[in-house]
Amino acid sequence: MDAVTAGSAILTLIAGIGVFLIACTMMSSNLESACSNRLKNLFSKASDNKLLGVGIGTVGTAAIQSSGAMTVLVIGFVNAGIMSLTLAAAIIYGANIGTTVTAQIVALGMFGSDTVSLTLIFAALAGVGAFINVFAKKDSAKKMGGILAGFGMLFVGLEMMSGSMEAFAELDSVKEFLAGIDNILLLVAIGAALTAVIQSSSVMTSVAITMLVAGLIDLEQGIYLTMGSNIGSCIVSILAGLSSGLNAKRTALMHLTFNVVGVILFVSAGAVIGFATAGDVTYGTLFASLFPDAPQTQLAMFHTFFNVATVMIMLPLTSKLVAFVTRAIPDSGTEEPIDPSAPRLFYINDYMLKTPPIAVLEVKNEIVNMAKIAMENFSLSCRIVCTLDFSEAERFRANEKELNFLKKRITKFLVKLSNLQLNAKDNAYVSAAFRTVTDLERIGDYAENIVEYAEKMKDTGEGFSDIAKKEVEDVRATIEDLYVKIMEAYVNVDRGALAEAMAIEDRIDDMTDDMAEKHIKRLNEGICSPEVGAEYLSLSSDAERVADHFVNVGKVIKDYAKAV
Repeated sequence: MDAVTAGSAILTLIAGIGVFLIACTMMSSNLESACSNRLKNLFSKASDNKLLGVGIGTVGTAAIQSSGAMTVLVIGFVNAGIMSLTLAAAIIYGANIGTTVTAQIVALGMFGSDTVSLTLIFAALAGVGAFINVFAKKDSAKKMGGILAGFGMLFVGLEMMSGSMEAFAELDSVKEFLAGIDNILLLVAIGAALTAVIQSSSVMTSVAITMLVAGLIDLEQGIYLTMGSNIGSCIVSILAGLSSGLNAKRTALMHLTFNVVGVILFVSAGAVIGFATAGDVTYGTLFASLFPDAPQTQLAMFHTFFNVATVMIMLPLTSKLVAFVTRAIPDSGTEEPIDPSAPRLFYINDYMLKTPPIAVLEVKNEIVNMAKIAMENFSLSCRIVCTLDFSEAERFRANEKELNFLKKRITKFLVKLSNLQLNAKDNAYVSAAFRTVTDLERIGDYAENIVEYAEKMKDTGEGFSDIAKKEVEDVRATIEDLYVKIMEAYVNVDRGALAEAMAIEDRIDDMTDDMAEKHIKRLNEGICSPEVGAEYLSLSSDAERVADHFVNVGKVIKDYAKAV
């Protein structure tokens, strides 16, 4: 009978953990989708204010219910060079506080009478959310349904885990085995290892709470298992850092160091307190006296206290932590020197695929950056063809190489992103983004054509007349005005800005037609040679096509806006 009971309990536990993990993922993805824009705005306001960084990390992690997602986002920003290590450290501190919210929710859900507990009431929200998700028409309502369904499933998983723990509690062999694990370092190691395997400190802490309530472990054991889970949670940032640049690796090491130092401090303090009081005072006795008759709250509150206290200790030492990881992972002379002109992705990396809504936001930033490079190269090409000064040719070639690189890498990333589960808005954006990167790469190709015209004219010793140069500069300036409006429309999904851009594009069509007519007149008057004239006509045609491709970038918001 014991073997049957144990087998059933193990299967129930595995099923409960599975449901809990799926619930965390479901709730996290829907919350990320709902909150990612606000989260991005918060990041942009943080600068290097450490207290604000801690607040953003706390609120952001509590909102999206995933410290892993928050850490991956931070590593992505650090890797792109748009967030300092100091701010990254502060946000990671806050993420550690924010992740304790799940334990508090689980502890709250375990209150109630034997007939109708809060766990069952909350679990019923899974059905409510599922109905909303299935029958709702609006995407925002579907997100809310997904959040409620995920929240309810947390407690379905919790109820299954609790049931398995109660079954284990009936087995004397299991209770004796667990009671025998009293080495605090072993408990920390077990907590770290299990969390690294399941990649969720929230699940590990929730399992510890259910074991505590079932009487399988005591509070002291639960406390040290929870400490270990903080170390194990670093596996997500370590994996993200390994696939990224130097500062991303430093960020991952910073996360690990922060959590390990916190555990060392608390384990050491606990040993000193126990020795000084001959074992009469421990973390367990302290929190048991603060929250009597509520073991789930005792462990959840310790979890929060541990993370808040560690942040308070480490916050003034942030500069030392940054210096430590910089020394630990130096700019080694054995590494290839970083070429600032070498092509690279500025905002996205594959590890962001773990958080699709945030990945979509960063794709948009990458495309905006690509558009900026395309516009810069068109301006450079116009300047080169008018002056026949090739001093900026190296910069132009580096930009062209970057555009080709971005087109390939962004497209590859979009393919991976499109295979993930996205909401209607993000799916519409990703579909449009495939066309957008192609349009921007084509703008670079036309700019390259213009520089080739300049090279031919330099070889023949001829150039544009002053009148022709003025016309080229006028069309260039108008296309830059078009670019500004298109980016305004693209970034803000602004139909009004798109309408203004379309009006500018009409002017550009008139200007390029006028350029051709005036050029023919100059040819007849002998002001321009036929050879130079051919290059000029090609340039006016290329300028018109550049404008068309910029307009194509803006037009995609028409489809995208329908899903917003």
